[in-house]
Amino acid sequence: MRISALLSRGEAPGELVEAELDEPRPDEVIVRIEAVGLCHTDLVTRKRLGENPAVLGHEGCGTVEVLGSAVKGLTVGDRVVISFASCGGCVQCRAGLPGYCSWATALNGSGRRLDSSPTIRVGGKPVFGTFFGQSSFATAALTDARSCVPVKDIPPEVAAPLGCGFLTGAGAVLNVLRPRYGDRLLVIGAGSVGTVAALIALSEGVEVVVVDPVAARRAFAARCGATAVASLDEPLPPVSHALDTTGRPETITRALTLLRPRAELALVGLGPAQVALDVRSLMMRGLRIRGCVEGDAEPSVLIPELVERYRHGRLPLDRLVTTYALADFDRAVADQRAGLTLKPVLLPGP
Repeated sequence: MRISALLSRGEAPGELVEAELDEPRPDEVIVRIEAVGLCHTDLVTRKRLGENPAVLGHEGCGTVEVLGSAVKGLTVGDRVVISFASCGGCVQCRAGLPGYCSWATALNGSGRRLDSSPTIRVGGKPVFGTFFGQSSFATAALTDARSCVPVKDIPPEVAAPLGCGFLTGAGAVLNVLRPRYGDRLLVIGAGSVGTVAALIALSEGVEVVVVDPVAARRAFAARCGATAVASLDEPLPPVSHALDTTGRPETITRALTLLRPRAELALVGLGPAQVALDVRSLMMRGLRIRGCVEGDAEPSVLIPELVERYRHGRLPLDRLVTTYALADFDRAVADQRAGLTLKPVLLPGP
């Protein structure tokens, strides 16, 4: 199938090109992309790949256009959110924790299928594709049917980030930290992941403190009911739970000093591999540090729940989203870095 795709080559401007999408295998589908979120992981991967041509994008939403011969539970015309890829058969997948799938790295970050076959060609040559099992910076994406979660009664531009960023923030609160009414949650970094975490916690009656250097992000958090500050160095009350979305060693070590005894810190941001920790303090205060991938979520369970919260006015995700044409990818990146938007969402168009 011929499609239009955004081709990345390192830090060079994105280029819209004509590409050839592979035909679906029995367990795969082709989704006509209506909207796709821009995530920090896309930019990190673009930098990592350097000059190697790639089609990225991993928060796609659209309608099913072609079904593989063995696909069940989906029909042509269904609107779906495409989430991350997982095998469905390993111990973690069977336990409902596909974010820790034994094949996660190969399925989501190798640029090819597990058998090393490519899914996207440009000018007849294979390029890095099937990113997070989809590569949805394009007018259509080839993906495993397992990654598709049907959604209804929600705009595609709001639904798309539920595949990764919104899922991660919500799941970190609901599945990992699980604060209760009256608890106090510290959220470090008020991008889309941190903001959704704050919104979920606030809707559960949890007091939320948000830390972010960008004034516009702090202002949004404050309007939603959070206490917002610029720096962890400001006077802050002790907290029962904390979420770090930055991956910065200095914020992780500072957050630990703000935890009450037997409190917990969840980490969802990738940064340097090593952080200096005061092991004596961790032990004597009974603190817990918990890594969290994709919100410890089973997308087919959590995404419908978040859609229901949105439909009933409990989770105003639309207030986070700013839309851009796919051709305006670089402007969307610049606006996100400048703090002008919380969640850029690209619209590929017809």
